[in-house]
Amino acid sequence: MHHLLFNPWAILVCAVMQWILGAIWYSPMLFAKPWKAIVNPTNTPQKNSLATGMFVSFIGSLILSFVLAHVVLWAGAPNFVHGALVGFICWAGFIVAPLSASHIYEGRHFNLFAINTGYWLVGIAISGGILAVWR
Repeated sequence: MHHLLFNPWAILVCAVMQWILGAIWYSPMLFAKPWKAIVNPTNTPQKNSLATGMFVSFIGSLILSFVLAHVVLWAGAPNFVHGALVGFICWAGFIVAPLSASHIYEGRHFNLFAINTGYWLVGIAISGGILAVWR
């Protein structure tokens, strides 16, 4: 395996973009109401669970962006569209494929699957495009 040179700023920007996208995606402006209706929490959230969740989601986005940078560089994606396509392929293989089985086993409504995987489709495709052009 050859050594890859990454742009750490591109990886950080992708993680921040995913984090902000998640805040918007799961806000009342977009999908908070249907998401909450499906998830229907029966107990009160734990103290500081929002801050902890935001921190963990950012770290997860940072790791995802770092791994996606590898895949985009290995694929040799020369422009935004090709990088987004690499992101789409990763989304299909690493998000949709495993979560579809979980969705069926849990017996959850399809809208929950669509909301959650839709967020990752947009986030990973944009990140793939950014990582392809901002080396």
